[in-house]
Amino acid sequence: MKVAIVSDTHDNIPNFNKVIQWLNGEGIKLILHCGDICNQEIIDEAVKNFKGKIEFVRGNGDFHLDHLPDTLEVALEGKKAVLVHYPDLAKKLAESGKYDLVFYGHTHRPWEETIGKCRLVNPGELAGQRYKPCFATYDTENDKLELKILERLD
Repeated sequence: MKVAIVSDTHDNIPNFNKVIQWLNGEGIKLILHCGDICNQEIIDEAVKNFKGKIEFVRGNGDFHLDHLPDTLEVALEGKKAVLVHYPDLAKKLAESGKYDLVFYGHTHRPWEETIGKCRLVNPGELAGQRYKPCFATYDTENDKLELKILERLD
């Protein structure tokens, strides 16, 4: 199973739509969004365009999205994952030993490290505010994590 991990869209629907179009073409059926979507219209547009399921958590820029959870546990074919927005909480969750994968956002900077048996992953930002717009894909079959830079998508 392949999943996409995205974060920090910050209202950039053209970038999110480009990612969604690519994911649809790749047959990826799950997007995990680590927060800072910024408005309900972005969520509605993404859900309408994506051919799979999208899970969202709330970030600090999601003022009016109170219906979104702050953390979300997800089972990924035998791997236990959790999504959050904030790096400090992500690190604590990784250190807890309860998860195989912790995905987070907020810093806009792509990052991966291993804490114990847990992979702590920030997929970067889709907004393109501080860094090149990017996201990550994760394949549960081979435990392979890849950073995808938006301008290099086929």
